[in-house]
Amino acid sequence: IYILCFCTVVMVSMYFSTLHLLVVKNHVHRCRPAPLTYVWLSFVLQRVVTALDKTWHPEHFFCAQCGAFFGPEGTEPYGESLKDYFDMFAPKCGGCARAILENYISALNSLWHPECFVCRECFTPFINGSFFDHDGQPYCESHYHERRGSLCSGCQKPITGRCITAMGKKFHPEHFVCAFCLKQLNKGTFKEQNDKPYCQGCFAKLYLLTTKSA
Repeated sequence: IYILCFCTVVMVSMYFSTLHLLVVKNHVHRCRPAPLTYVWLSFVLQRVVTALDKTWHPEHFFCAQCGAFFGPEGTEPYGESLKDYFDMFAPKCGGCARAILENYISALNSLWHPECFVCRECFTPFINGSFFDHDGQPYCESHYHERRGSLCSGCQKPITGRCITAMGKKFHPEHFVCAFCLKQLNKGTFKEQNDKPYCQGCFAKLYLLTTKSA
């Protein structure tokens, strides 16, 4: 078997077992250190690891990110080293920022674990696939309108059509009613007391007459 040494001279291998025990004539194979490490090239006179088209001392063949070894003869599970690889090179989930290894959802210019693609406020899954985008994040209809300030202050449901803005709040027209008699009010024709709207008649009965009597 002919092997090319790092010194570019062809070596004749007199013995090359399945355990990578290498004895050569005239030259000895040199170890190539792992990336991101600074290990002097040294002679390989015992077992070696052959990987990545290079030959390594076993003690120099380790994860370039965390420095963990891959196990005896490279037969052990990669463990943390495999995690490092995916953390560095696998696409990341838009929800949890962890590596995506299997199924995913593509939405909002990001990839998501299926279990992470939920409303960012209440964490409810989007059963029918319908969601609302706010600042690049998915929301259910209710929390989308809450973020945008478009929930009716009367019924706490989204306002998608006409609305009345009064007392710093928004209402469906049919839900902007007198707090006492529940008669529908029009903007500009109501009285406010304790952050509640009243029609002219109820306001007079409840507050003006009470004030005069006192």
